[in-house]
Amino acid sequence: MSDNNIIETVEELTEAATYNVDAYISEDYARAERDNLWRKVWLQVGRVEEIPEVGNYITYDIKDDSVIIVRSGPDTIQAFHNVCPHRGRRLVDTPKGERNARGKRAQFICAYHGWRFGPDGKNTHIGNQDDWNGALDGCSDLNEVKLDTWGGWIWINLNSDCEPLSDYLNPVPEMLEPFQLQNMRYRWRKWGVFDCNWKVALEAFNETYHVQQTHPEFNKYGEFRGWAKAHGKHSNIGYEAPKNMDQNQSAKLRLGTNADPRISTAEMQVYTWEKANTNTTQTLVDAALRLKDELPEGTPPGEVLQHWLSSARKDDEARGVFWPEVDPAHVGKSGTAWQIFPNFQIGHAVNNMLCYSARPYGDDPNKCIFEAAVYELFPEGEEPDTQWQFGEATEEDWCYVLSQDFSNMAAVQQGMKSMGFTGPKPNPYMERSTANLHRNLAEYMGTGELHKLKK
Repeated sequence: MSDNNIIETVEELTEAATYNVDAYISEDYARAERDNLWRKVWLQVGRVEEIPEVGNYITYDIKDDSVIIVRSGPDTIQAFHNVCPHRGRRLVDTPKGERNARGKRAQFICAYHGWRFGPDGKNTHIGNQDDWNGALDGCSDLNEVKLDTWGGWIWINLNSDCEPLSDYLNPVPEMLEPFQLQNMRYRWRKWGVFDCNWKVALEAFNETYHVQQTHPEFNKYGEFRGWAKAHGKHSNIGYEAPKNMDQNQSAKLRLGTNADPRISTAEMQVYTWEKANTNTTQTLVDAALRLKDELPEGTPPGEVLQHWLSSARKDDEARGVFWPEVDPAHVGKSGTAWQIFPNFQIGHAVNNMLCYSARPYGDDPNKCIFEAAVYELFPEGEEPDTQWQFGEATEEDWCYVLSQDFSNMAAVQQGMKSMGFTGPKPNPYMERSTANLHRNLAEYMGTGELHKLKK
């Protein structure tokens, strides 16, 4: 954007701002992210339940770095650089076409010269060790990576001098811990290699501004105008009912514009289940389908909403699933989703959640690895056995609603390269999460700050 359109730095993100498109399309920027960003931030790499027994492991690759996350003891999880300290060969290779490597090993054995390491990273064998005359003492173990857990997820940081995870995530734990996300398990999880920058992929989901146009089928169910708020590194979004709206008016907005809220609730739940396979559960769908039989015509929207959720909660309790009790005021304050800098989004609810993440695909700024997962509360012992499934960016491989979002991604990536595009102009109210992402990126990358659009 030309200097004529930039007049001052934006700090509070309450006014219209812009920033350079290099963050999306520059190869130099993409390469610089390795040292300036990815090797300095906390990254979500998996779930605790994925490695339940000693020796269970998963790997995580980001740019040039690969990390082994392993259950090293009954109550201990550790992370190590996935590289043999001898000659640099990776210890665990990612199978071709897979998102990561996973399995169980009593030892990690280098396929090059046979050096061996226990789940705790300690070297257990070096062939012809005497040849080094003791020079390997203290430098033959695996190099450890910072690791912590929160919300049921495993987090790593490649920077050994990083701040604690609890400080980095603030204020997210305070806002989301009442939802007991650690008790949820995968219902499904998918990944793919998409034709867009990782930021473009994340930004397709971190705001509500796109819903009316990208997902027009939802318009009949209500007004999807939402807010976004910045919280330092992170942000959250949610839907805001108009001021001075009473309980029934608010519920009507949430349940839809259909004259009969019993019917609109059922229609929206069925559509969401069948066309998105996200943001609801079979229990919620079944409870919504019973509303017409359980409540008389003319029941106020507020009572319909209360009956529906109460009925679904009782159904779940009967099968051994217990929703956490979260104060309604806190639910409203927490919004519907949190964007964890730099590349993870948690769409939370009391009984399910939808999460997205994206990361670079090598140094190509025009591609990314995109991941999405739906979590749910299940009766103990009845959690489904899921694995990461690869999918192209199509309705056939994912679902109808997500394919609508995917259709924008490659088109945005291409459009930003046009000489006629003068820079992103995110909505200061509804797309503040996007602006906050780039404010933080600018700080890490040393590329300057966001700038206010000239009126």
